[in-house]
Amino acid sequence: MISIEEARSYIFSLVSPLAPQDLPTASALGCVAGSDVIAREPVPGFANSSMDGFAVRSDDTIGGGATLQIVDLVLAGGPSSSTLGPGEAMRIMTGAPIPDGADAVEMLEEVDVDDAAATVSVTRAVAHGAFVRRRGDDIAVGDRLVASGDVLHASRLGVLASQGLDIVRAVPRPRVGVLSTGNELSSEQGPLVPGAIRDVNRPLLMALLGDTGVTPVDLGVVRDDYRETLDLIAGAADSCDAVITTGGVSVGDVDYVKAVITELGGETARAMQIAVRPGKPFAFGALGTRRVPVFGLPGNPVSTRVSYELFVRPALRRLGGHARTERMVADAILDCEMPRRPDGRVHIVHVDVAISGDERVHVIRAMREGSHLLQAVAPANAMAVVPDGGGLTIGDVVRVIVLRPDDLAPSSDWSG
Repeated sequence: MISIEEARSYIFSLVSPLAPQDLPTASALGCVAGSDVIAREPVPGFANSSMDGFAVRSDDTIGGGATLQIVDLVLAGGPSSSTLGPGEAMRIMTGAPIPDGADAVEMLEEVDVDDAAATVSVTRAVAHGAFVRRRGDDIAVGDRLVASGDVLHASRLGVLASQGLDIVRAVPRPRVGVLSTGNELSSEQGPLVPGAIRDVNRPLLMALLGDTGVTPVDLGVVRDDYRETLDLIAGAADSCDAVITTGGVSVGDVDYVKAVITELGGETARAMQIAVRPGKPFAFGALGTRRVPVFGLPGNPVSTRVSYELFVRPALRRLGGHARTERMVADAILDCEMPRRPDGRVHIVHVDVAISGDERVHVIRAMREGSHLLQAVAPANAMAVVPDGGGLTIGDVVRVIVLRPDDLAPSSDWSG
């Protein structure tokens, strides 16, 4: 057997980020920028009001206030056609351009308007520039808005929209094919024939891929046939950026996937026995001139889930250009026993974790173990990494991989 670290190191050494492309900005959420983006327009593009109120000359209010003649109304979307003179004010709306001659705005709540709406009384001195958003206050021409390698999250896409950019250079989302293998698998909705089981791994992986931010491609189910398996994987490697298979990587007579990966992957192919439970059998290879990574995962669903988290997800994040490829990891205090026997392997145990009253992460409970027990582990929000040995007890510290960070803390009122 080889260690988890050795397997990960080998896989990651053969996975490189995809080449950046010009992508529609509207569909680039979560992608990684492939080049710097430099501002070509100032934001705001003109001085405008940050409040509903009155545009004034601050000099008119130096004495602590003034009664001013209302000469115009300035709405958002169009400037005033006149210039503000001494002793005058203009009614102005939020976002409207500051009229020529004005240098400040007084908010509506702080003034009194006469019944005829002819004059406005400003009751205090208004500072120069009050409630005025200056041209280029947020962005100046030449500012670097996005650096190569930045993740294009929602706020950054909003910044790009402020520049009128509908195309951005970015690493595309990897297209990842998912193939289940096995004569026993059924995708049908009706009653199962004797000996058949429903295909769980493919829907599971398709969902995990969507959560990872890549584009899943459903390759269906292939029966235990060497030539069919080879043709499907070879074709998928031509049309996808990565391929994931489940089943066919152990030591059975019809476990053809590892043999196919060995034939197609050549010197890059490795059939591994990894010192981890669950998820010991694993196959990997990089196919063709594009070095398309193919991951051969074990067939039991919990093993599939564990193998995906340890080996596939970080590799796909790397393929998508992400610098941060790993899940959140934390040291957690055990509130429950976690027994095990020495077997030369690291055990991955699905657990519930939460931040407790001591503001530390605690393992609240461990799920029932078994590589086929997907329902038993479905509620888990983390996976505990239990080293080889005699197990852990209450109060011990264990490293956990957090699967759902939003579940870590109990629900509370953020406002206090």
